[in-house]
Amino acid sequence: MKRTGQAKFNVGQLVYHKLFDYRGVIFDVDLDFQGSDDWYEQVAKSRPPKYQPWYHVLVHDGAKNTYVAERNLEPDTVLTVIEHPLINDFFSKFENGVYIPNRSSN
Repeated sequence: MKRTGQAKFNVGQLVYHKLFDYRGVIFDVDLDFQGSDDWYEQVAKSRPPKYQPWYHVLVHDGAKNTYVAERNLEPDTVLTVIEHPLINDFFSKFENGVYIPNRSSN
């Protein structure tokens, strides 16, 4: 089953992971799950739906990137910069609580 709707969050938006208690910034969006079945079986223990949006997230205060189902995220309320070594690879600046991508998305 494929979802044809819109993603709730956008590239550059700050988010909070409800299950694992971390902040991050979205650097890419998949409108449905694009990982492997093996990864899903091993990592996605809560079994979030594959047919809803999934997000690539740079995790604050580390060098970790995650792949997160939409249902596990909510808007971040802290709205301060994310410390991550790849932040400048994806974003040009931080303005009004949102990161501005380096270039336009296709």
